[in-house]
Amino acid sequence: MIPILHDGTAAFDAWIRKLVSRGADDLDAVAPAVRAIVDDVRRGGDEAVRQFVERFERRTPQALVTKDFDGAAALARIDPELRASLEQASARIRAYHERQRSEGFRYEEDGIVLGMRVRPVERAGVYAPGGKARYPSSVLMTAIPARVAGVKHVVLASPSPDDTVLAAAHLAGVTEHLDAGGAHAIAALAYGTESLPRVDKIVGPGNIYVACAKKLVFGDVDIDGIAGPSEVLVLADSGADPELIASDLLSQAEHDEAAYPLLVTTSASVAERSAAALDRQLASLPRFAIASASVRDRSAAFVVEDEARMLALANAIAAEHVAIHAERADALLDGLHAAGAIFLGGYTPVALGDYFAGPSHVLPTGGAVRFGSPLGVYDFVNRSSVVRYSRDALARHAPQVTRFARAEGLEGHARSIELRLGATPLDSNRSDPGRSKA
Repeated sequence: MIPILHDGTAAFDAWIRKLVSRGADDLDAVAPAVRAIVDDVRRGGDEAVRQFVERFERRTPQALVTKDFDGAAALARIDPELRASLEQASARIRAYHERQRSEGFRYEEDGIVLGMRVRPVERAGVYAPGGKARYPSSVLMTAIPARVAGVKHVVLASPSPDDTVLAAAHLAGVTEHLDAGGAHAIAALAYGTESLPRVDKIVGPGNIYVACAKKLVFGDVDIDGIAGPSEVLVLADSGADPELIASDLLSQAEHDEAAYPLLVTTSASVAERSAAALDRQLASLPRFAIASASVRDRSAAFVVEDEARMLALANAIAAEHVAIHAERADALLDGLHAAGAIFLGGYTPVALGDYFAGPSHVLPTGGAVRFGSPLGVYDFVNRSSVVRYSRDALARHAPQVTRFARAEGLEGHARSIELRLGATPLDSNRSDPGRSKA
């Protein structure tokens, strides 16, 4: 049974301190090995990737990179009801992310044109694990936002994918498949190989080796973040249904032995009954070994006095998923400032967000929701500032700009302003700087 901790006790305070200071898995332990893999792939290209596939995945890929990966045929081969579910999910995910698109802006003021131009990156890599489980949902949740953003080339890195993953790739608009996983796949995406041009951004969850590789290549390529174990925090009042609470906790506990299934409630009775319901439901769960390890090592039920304290804890924990099982769900939502995805009411299970509702299920973990956001269209674009001044506008602002420049000791900046206004002698052959050249 999960521990039930009451506010004000030493055990309660110790648990909260541990949660607030949690982060992604300790990457230091694997960093030397991952760095060696990344360096080998950077130097050795395709051959190095093949060798790592054979070494770690115990197989020999027929082709490392495939553009025609037979996704349409895979979609036709899978169970018709599953196909319909994938098609409906992809449509919902696409519709949600279409609303995230930004065209930038542009405005004028007295001879000054200012704006922001938004353009997609050219190439993106999306990672889908192939170890303990296969996640076609992750393919949809990463590739669709990229394609909605306008990314031309979306490379799926997933080892030995089955028809369901290939079908999801087809529906999501994936353009190439890299038949590899782990740190070697991340390195191939980041630096390119003979058969794979490098990408501009890498997104998607993976194990500790994938997370470490993403951290190491960041700077040479952009990433979405460092993914840690799955997290769910249920906020419950005295009227919440313990069976539903337990089901939300287990839906994330079965992801990973290191997942965090957490409950904060204003009712000691709800905490006790939820813990008992969790034990009952856990006993028949097919992924019992994984979920039971998560429950044993990472779960807790916190009993607090009122909603204000509940919100204070929720904001301090900053969980990936927050499920609000409370009559005043909307009021609690207003006070919740740190959460990746928020699920309101008893009829909104967290599993909806994992598969079907619409928002991407790729979310910050380890408390990173304090400054991070769910994966979205905005992750696959570059924003450029656009500035244009007329001569009169430059003359108006010249005194202020040159004053700033000289205050910072940057005379060249000041002269670049004055040169355009004739304060410094101009070469007689100099063209009009206000004219655009073809």
